[in-house]
Amino acid sequence: MNRIACIISYDGTNFSGYQVQPNKRTVQLEIEQALKRVHKGQEVSVTASGRTDAGVHAKGQVIHFDSPFRIPAAQWPKALNACLPDDIRVLSAHYAEKDFHARYHTTGKEYRYRVLNAEDPDVFRRHHTAHVLYALDIDKMRQAAAYLIGTHDFSAFCAANTSVIDKVRTLYAVDINVHEDELHFILRGNGFLYNMVRIIVGTLLEVGYGKRTAESVDTALRTCKRDDAGKTAPPQGLYLWSVQYND
Repeated sequence: MNRIACIISYDGTNFSGYQVQPNKRTVQLEIEQALKRVHKGQEVSVTASGRTDAGVHAKGQVIHFDSPFRIPAAQWPKALNACLPDDIRVLSAHYAEKDFHARYHTTGKEYRYRVLNAEDPDVFRRHHTAHVLYALDIDKMRQAAAYLIGTHDFSAFCAANTSVIDKVRTLYAVDINVHEDELHFILRGNGFLYNMVRIIVGTLLEVGYGKRTAESVDTALRTCKRDDAGKTAPPQGLYLWSVQYND
């Protein structure tokens, strides 16, 4: 068997998330159906670097699968894209070591979140940005974001129903860039908890329109209480941008 690692992108609008679910359209299901066609009816399972929720997009998700075929690596995207719907693309493929694991071997990830900060929503961006009507204080948001850099217990910024016990993670960067009427939040870290990015963005937005202080972010980190952080931002603004590995 050969292990193939692929970088894929998808528009999450019409998916019920990445992972296979009964009677739901998911990214994993579409990819595995495409692989089944390529392999003439043989079932092929796929492993991803992590799951994304319904409505969440990916620019650089990483998957791996095993195949008896040894075609040139550049042919895998062509073969799979011919069988995939238009809202999923395989960007590249590489033959990996047999023990490579798309999930367990990650060393870091980058997420991005887009916010349309305008008086009126944009019908053409409604599935790819979160709309915020209020004027935002970018300087205060950046001040609040600075508290998040480093290694912390991010319990306050994690969905309450998660089963993960160890909630210590390291964030290398939390940047907020302005692009005309959009804000782009860029978060890089060694790992992320369930809904962590969306809760961080929701909290920073509350700082931006004056609902909470910048210092409240530091308070939430110290108390580890979910109620001390802000609301969870909606899914459609979130993108899994890239996944890092040692090699």
